[in-house]
Amino acid sequence: MSHNLFGENSSPQEKRKKAESPPVFKPYNQNQPMLLPPSLEELIPEKHMVRVVDETIDTLNIEPLLETYKGGGTSAYHPLMLLKVLVYAYISKIYSVRHIAKALRENVFFMWLSGMNTPDFRTINNFRSGRLRSVIDDIFTSMVIFLYDNNYITLEDYFIDGAKFRANANKHKVVWAKNTQRYKENVIQKIRELLDHIDAINEEEDKLYGDRDLFELGDENTVTSEKVKTQVNELNQILNEVSSKPAEETSKESSSSDEKKSKKNTKKLKSSVKQLKEKLIPKLEKYEQQESLLNGRNSYSSTDPGATVFRLKDGSLIPGYNIIAGSQNQFIINYTFNQQKGSETDAFVPHMNAYYNRYGSYPLRVVGDAAYGGEENYAYVSKHKIGAYLKYPDYYKEQTKKHKNNHYSKDKFPYDVESDTYICPENRPLSFKETKEVKTQNGYTTKLRIYQSDDCSDCPVAVQCKRTSGNRSIQINHNLETFRAKARANLFSAKGKLLRILRNIDIETVFGDLKFNHSYSRFRLRGAEKVNVEFGILSIAHNTKKVALWPT
Repeated sequence: MSHNLFGENSSPQEKRKKAESPPVFKPYNQNQPMLLPPSLEELIPEKHMVRVVDETIDTLNIEPLLETYKGGGTSAYHPLMLLKVLVYAYISKIYSVRHIAKALRENVFFMWLSGMNTPDFRTINNFRSGRLRSVIDDIFTSMVIFLYDNNYITLEDYFIDGAKFRANANKHKVVWAKNTQRYKENVIQKIRELLDHIDAINEEEDKLYGDRDLFELGDENTVTSEKVKTQVNELNQILNEVSSKPAEETSKESSSSDEKKSKKNTKKLKSSVKQLKEKLIPKLEKYEQQESLLNGRNSYSSTDPGATVFRLKDGSLIPGYNIIAGSQNQFIINYTFNQQKGSETDAFVPHMNAYYNRYGSYPLRVVGDAAYGGEENYAYVSKHKIGAYLKYPDYYKEQTKKHKNNHYSKDKFPYDVESDTYICPENRPLSFKETKEVKTQNGYTTKLRIYQSDDCSDCPVAVQCKRTSGNRSIQINHNLETFRAKARANLFSAKGKLLRILRNIDIETVFGDLKFNHSYSRFRLRGAEKVNVEFGILSIAHNTKKVALWPT
């Protein structure tokens, strides 16, 4: 017998069989009473991540955090509980304080971790943004010491790199340093023109000023809003003195026509002073404040003054924070922020100083890419007896076939120590001409020695050898060349080859995990101090997760 899809033509035997064996379901009763209520402890698996968070945070030194609480008053949520909740939330990719507060009411793991405490989102936000601000560095350092004491890291090999994270800032509201400087110069020019106009009035009518002169403002680099305010106060005092003169005295001193002229000049003077006070001085103060916030940077966002505009790998210009971090065994050991424009070369020394301030010692070896191979950085690691495995800017270029076959590169020119000259492939000497000094942002001075050929006019290979119309010249930094030779030997040693491979899978993996696995490519908080708290919590969460995944 044929059967359709709905079983309308089922046989009597099949219908009888169905009637005899109905479907069986597990008990479902929402109002089922329980003899004993279940314990949250029983609901948490033995090796669950939340237990690792609980045990790890318990070992940290939170005394600096406890010291931020004053005695007396109403009771507060325990900071240890709030810290555990934040760390576990970041591991769980929950970054919003409202979502964290919701998890504390609904998620059994958060309930167990918090001991059934349910702080609201304001309490969590105040703890994260305020209470942790001054102590997050101490707590993070305690975390790294815990890793060292338990043999997760050795603090010997240190892998360093940088990554840019977007700020919680509007990319369309950016203050640029060049614009600020240009606008400020325009305001200063208007102020000077207005003061010149006032001086012209003074020359026309000496009695307004008497024998007094306004002091000089100075050049464009020294003009400040305070100086202009002093000028305005002086002018106001003069106007008050003129206005307070009795009418009889004024009439004795001048004729009717002179009096009218004097009133007209006084009116012009009042108008000029008003323009200075109400328009130009506020503008000058605005640009001075912008320069203070810039503090040497090329830009900042008005919605987050701590953020600097960086060019990301996709080519976009976005306000963000450039984080320099170091790791070992994919644990974050140290981090700093570099908000200055340009490369990360100048950020290395402050970063390593922060490392020493945390742990009171330096790593045995530091491994970094070509961004950190500057003379100042090589001198720093040499001074502190740190093994230099820092690549230099020409490291990759030296490995290319094109460079190896280029006989006109300056590193192929032999150097004669006695005559202090370099010899080009055509056996023509390049003699020493002058020395140039260049200072880094940290104040370190590098010396460049300039060597130049006396005559390249009849050289048969001039087109291949030089790019300019003049004689071939080269810039040599002897100190840097010495440091590079040592770094080159380290990088191509057996240890160096291993460290170069490890760097790619150590610190690069850390940033990859944060940005992609944790979807954390943009900060949620605004301001440098709060961003520091955010990345500190994120680093502790990352390290705790690595502890949980560590092979036993």
